[in-house]
Amino acid sequence: MGVSVAIVGSGFSGIGLAIRLRTAGVTDVTVFERAGDLGGVWRDNTYPGAACDAPSHLYSYSFEPNPDWSRRFAPQPEILAYLRRCAAKHGITDDIRFGTEITGAEFDAAAGRWTLRTAAGEEHTADVLVAACGQLSDPSRPAIPGLDGFAGRVFHSAEWDHGHDLTGRDVALIGTGASAVQIVPEIAPVTGSLRIFQREPHWIGQKWDREYPGWRLRLNRRLPVLPKLSRFGVFAWFELLLNPMLVSRRFRTALSAHVRAMCRTNLRRVRDAATRRRLLPDYELGCKRVLVSSDFYPALNLPGVELVTSPITEVTADGPRTADGRLHPADTIVLATGFRSHDFVAPMRVTGLDGRDLGDAWKDGARAYLGLAVAGFPNFFLLYGPNTNVGSGSIVHMLESQFAYVLQAVRALAQDGVRYMDVREDVLDDFDRRTMERLDGTVWNAGGCESWYVLEDGGRRRNTNNWPGSMLGYRLRTRRLDRADFRITAG
Repeated sequence: MGVSVAIVGSGFSGIGLAIRLRTAGVTDVTVFERAGDLGGVWRDNTYPGAACDAPSHLYSYSFEPNPDWSRRFAPQPEILAYLRRCAAKHGITDDIRFGTEITGAEFDAAAGRWTLRTAAGEEHTADVLVAACGQLSDPSRPAIPGLDGFAGRVFHSAEWDHGHDLTGRDVALIGTGASAVQIVPEIAPVTGSLRIFQREPHWIGQKWDREYPGWRLRLNRRLPVLPKLSRFGVFAWFELLLNPMLVSRRFRTALSAHVRAMCRTNLRRVRDAATRRRLLPDYELGCKRVLVSSDFYPALNLPGVELVTSPITEVTADGPRTADGRLHPADTIVLATGFRSHDFVAPMRVTGLDGRDLGDAWKDGARAYLGLAVAGFPNFFLLYGPNTNVGSGSIVHMLESQFAYVLQAVRALAQDGVRYMDVREDVLDDFDRRTMERLDGTVWNAGGCESWYVLEDGGRRRNTNNWPGSMLGYRLRTRRLDRADFRITAG
């Protein structure tokens, strides 16, 4: 196909789309990556204990199954190696321009092409621009007074300082989310002291992880249907039990009861009753991301480990001070504080028709038709865009739905006489209205907690991240690109 495609980002989304395009005969594909290696979050998050919290036979491309996952929940080095193998196998590595940060992209309506500008001042052009930046790519740092004046070492979990040995050190770890529950069991046995600062507790279920024995790996290779059965089983678990619990008022109470019971059983691993009470959420299960860990709670029993729930008011040169007046001496602060999840294309500035800026279009919150297309920005698509995150399941499955949709758009643009296609404003408005209405009935909006799913600004709340349905439902919505949803401009 004679359509050129520029992809910004080389994580699961960027690599997967590049493979699908190449396989379909689209040869002019360039992936722009600001770092020196591919992998996205699986390149950046190298903190101790980093691993997937979705079973790996589902958290992988369906078109590239891996029979050799060593564990049910693969660790970070294996996932990164898997992505590198996929890229190399399909010749994608040579299509990646490493060390190239795209800072701006502007659409030329007359030519029907995008002009991309890099941080180094270079320019590139492409017919189609795809933002594969992800929702979890830019670390979020808390605005705590005095943090910059701390005398010790400070780093974010996604920028782990492997040269800083934590053995015997007094560590303050801020956050108790998905990264923290993996980090704490790894560092707690070696630190001199470890204080874990919790803003709000999480529901944490047991992680049913296991190492696959050699005989299972050999069977996986001989009988490829086995990994496929594992993939289907996990998919069915998410779709039939966990997803309805999150998105349906009707099923929420009945379906969540046994999950809450399992989480409470897991919590009993903490010996101190007062600590258990502080770790028990008072909001509905699923309002925040439900975490899985079998070793976080036991780590809290170790000597020198303390859970702190009084809010941090400032950081002094010697450590954090909390609202109860206590100073918590530390020589190291680890920020396990997540990511700027609402900045879907940061730090790229995208300019569409008539000079329209994407930041202005999203001033009231990011929105996109099917999470993929924005009115006024022709031939521009997002992967893992607004309202495509899943509260239970695998984002890779959602991404594969998006790959198929973008490929259909590229094929449409390859037809003679089509210069650009722009999703209609009324189509986007109708989709967004219906999505927001459906989200109002979900546990994320009505569960009584604060989470990274929901953007809060001046009392206004908008869930910009989650899909209010199932993975299968999204697959069905994206299986066919309807040309009537777009304004097609000839050229």
